[in-house]
Amino acid sequence: MAEKKFCASIYLYQEKAVRSRKDRAVISEDPVALAEKYCDNNADEIIVFDLSETDREHEAALGIMKRIAAAAEVPVTGCGNVKRFEDIKKIIYTGCKKAALNYSKASNVELTEEVSKRFGRDKIAVCISDADEIKNGPAELPELVSELIAVNAGDAFDKNTFKHITENTYIPVLFPMPAATPGQLSELLKNDMAAGFFGPELDAASDTLMGIKSFCADEGIKVKGFDAKIQFSELTLNSDGLIPVIVQEYRTNEVLMMAYMNEAAFNATIKTGRMTYYSRSRKAQWVKGETSGHFQYVKSLTADCDKDTLLAKVSQVGVACHTGSYSCFFREIIKKEYADKDPRKVLEDVYAVIADRKEHPKEGSYTNYLFDKGIDKILKKVGEEATEIVIAAKNPDKEEVKYEISDFIYHCMVLMVEKGVTWDEIMSDLASR
Repeated sequence: MAEKKFCASIYLYQEKAVRSRKDRAVISEDPVALAEKYCDNNADEIIVFDLSETDREHEAALGIMKRIAAAAEVPVTGCGNVKRFEDIKKIIYTGCKKAALNYSKASNVELTEEVSKRFGRDKIAVCISDADEIKNGPAELPELVSELIAVNAGDAFDKNTFKHITENTYIPVLFPMPAATPGQLSELLKNDMAAGFFGPELDAASDTLMGIKSFCADEGIKVKGFDAKIQFSELTLNSDGLIPVIVQEYRTNEVLMMAYMNEAAFNATIKTGRMTYYSRSRKAQWVKGETSGHFQYVKSLTADCDKDTLLAKVSQVGVACHTGSYSCFFREIIKKEYADKDPRKVLEDVYAVIADRKEHPKEGSYTNYLFDKGIDKILKKVGEEATEIVIAAKNPDKEEVKYEISDFIYHCMVLMVEKGVTWDEIMSDLASR
């Protein structure tokens, strides 16, 4: 049996996230933040449906789709408003891993072969409302598309549609998740043609998604989750039967806190995807953020060489420290001056100085001179510095190349600030290549 997927859905309408195609009730003013929440809650993928009604709305939706693809740590599929080859290309170019054709439109069916050959089978999905639409597709459809998405106006589950489609396809199908018990869900997923679930019911249950996945895994369904490679019994505990856990923010590696786990907390962390600890003072298990809302979502859990300390990399919501400080480590004892040469920190620090110059101009600042002269001057300098790199690279000494590359990166950062591009966006784009 293939691994089953639980895909969160984001329905974009007038630049907001709404409940479904049929129900336009706004569930989030910030679709990108919603995507990040779904990632933290262990959605396997995100499907973005563009419900725009005008060209302006469509362009805005593509912009949001691009930001979602950059922010999401899971694959994103883009759907909606596809009329021609260029529309699929635009969706793929936002950074989405897949683009979907809507087979209720005959023109989309005709595009299948062209877009599949151009972008590859793995990047093309098809939205269908019934099994008959599959029959209207090319005979070689399984070689052209990687997935089917069963849709209807409200993306609501229909058992007759489920039965009809699964009996008439050789391509895995994502279905709207029904309002059902985990046991009923696992029974549906035992069907070989059911690739997994998406839709409003799954989105509403995103906070408990790991629990649903855990139940399915216990029922023998292959799901994406935390499969511990080291069991708690293999760890070396202290005299109280606990193991210390050092916690880092996964994006920056900033150390946030240190706490302890017992076996129950360890297992709960893996099962729920939220950091769970054991309080020595209260002698009780506790979920980080249970009262404050400042949850820590697990990205990785690693044991050290002696297996007597754990390192957790997490997505931190809010702050980690009960004092209100972001990190618990803020009481300085000694500090020697040193140059921090961590590449990302250096780039972000310089970027912050450039952004501050734009916001708070300083007399005599070369950076402000560039901003005052405008985009044409900035672009001219970027071009000049790129040429200087080429010239310097023809010389045997690398020192000149280093200097010119530094100049080039600085001017690129001025351009980034001018255009509102952040290092997070650049790193996300590079990481996806």
